[in-house]
Amino acid sequence: MPEQEPAGSGTTAAQATGTSLRTPAQRSRTFAGILVNTAAANITTSYLWFALTFWVYLETRNVIATGVVGGAYMLLMALSSISFGTFVDRYRKLAVMRFAGGFTLAMFALSGLLFLLIPAARLLDLSQPWFWVFTLVILVGAVVENLRNIALSTTVTILIEPDRRANANGLVGMVQGLMFIVTSVLSGLSVGLLGMGWTIAVGVALTALAFVHLLTLRLPEEAQPAASDAHGGFDLRGSLAAVLAVAGLFALILFSTFNNFVGGVYMALMDPYGLELFPVELWGTYFALGATGFIVGGALIGKFGLGRNPLRSMLLAVIMMGVVGAVFTLREWAWLYIAGIWLYMVLVPFVEAAEQTVIQRVVPLDRQGRVFGFAMAFESAAAPITAFLVAPVAQVWIIPYARSAEGAAGLAPLLGEGTSRGIALVFLAAGILMIAAALLAFLTPVYRRVSASYAEAAAGPAP
Repeated sequence: MPEQEPAGSGTTAAQATGTSLRTPAQRSRTFAGILVNTAAANITTSYLWFALTFWVYLETRNVIATGVVGGAYMLLMALSSISFGTFVDRYRKLAVMRFAGGFTLAMFALSGLLFLLIPAARLLDLSQPWFWVFTLVILVGAVVENLRNIALSTTVTILIEPDRRANANGLVGMVQGLMFIVTSVLSGLSVGLLGMGWTIAVGVALTALAFVHLLTLRLPEEAQPAASDAHGGFDLRGSLAAVLAVAGLFALILFSTFNNFVGGVYMALMDPYGLELFPVELWGTYFALGATGFIVGGALIGKFGLGRNPLRSMLLAVIMMGVVGAVFTLREWAWLYIAGIWLYMVLVPFVEAAEQTVIQRVVPLDRQGRVFGFAMAFESAAAPITAFLVAPVAQVWIIPYARSAEGAAGLAPLLGEGTSRGIALVFLAAGILMIAAALLAFLTPVYRRVSASYAEAAAGPAP
């Protein structure tokens, strides 16, 4: 292998490994193929994940169960993301994606076997280990699938020119919006009409198709992985060093984490609120309608980018998300809830694309996997904290209080009347906290340092 230069922020993997570059159009087509395949795999994973959440709540009517399941997913993400980033830096990105696809297929197939062998009544008994074993198998498969998303973020650096990366990240957000739409509709209909058993069977079949398609893809721009100082399977020291090497980058990760605190509240309570308003078949459809906002937000970024300072765009989006989260359940009106979900989904791609764009610009390619993994670990850890705390508190204290005569009368002037005023109170408090955190972030010196680091990198020489 030829002697390698360190892969800088504007350097593609092809330059880092000494291979010849294809035209931008050819690299864009390669990226499109990888993006479509990742979208198909994520749709399948989310389809089974949504279905599990719907099924558990409908069979138990217990928000603690859904909160624990959602929190466990994010906790596993937090624990595994450092390893994911290490593997992405050490190995070819396409090889990493193939490993993730094969592992997820194996886990989903195992979940189907468990469903066939264990009676449903025992699977749904939270006091028995089988519920947790069955859930954990699906969760592990879904978590490992996210290894592909870290690899996908680095392929943007490999394949897309620096000035177009924000737009590419917007397309990633648009595809994720399509994932929400398709899976929310299919999962609700599948659980309601087919049952959980056939839902698992469909999930296994679709995962297998996505894996076979992945085997046909090629990434010639990365003949070999860029030279990296990553080592072992859990390079925490290298990940932390990569983050601290860029002034203010750790603060950027903190800013992104603000959004995940509120995300943990929604993770625990959004589905129960929707299932109280609608039957399961209709809830999936209405959520899909709200999730079209994800496509709109991603399309806007794909067309216009994120401006000269993506961090500023991110914090403004976080503030608006807090406003939406505070008001979209002030009354138990179906149209208000769906409109709020739509607006929230429009804003999500701005937060995610802004962070990715900054990292892709200021972090060398050979360290990006670990930085993305570190960010995912840190940000994912926020959601389970809130989910584990909020779900039991809501189930044991807030919801019963809001449904009592005294509580209903006290909340009526602010939140109106209805059976889900307790959940609405939690959403209101979380939204206000989100707004305050983002406004405070604007005033900190680290915000100015991160903005300056990005501006300096953007003004550097083109590759």
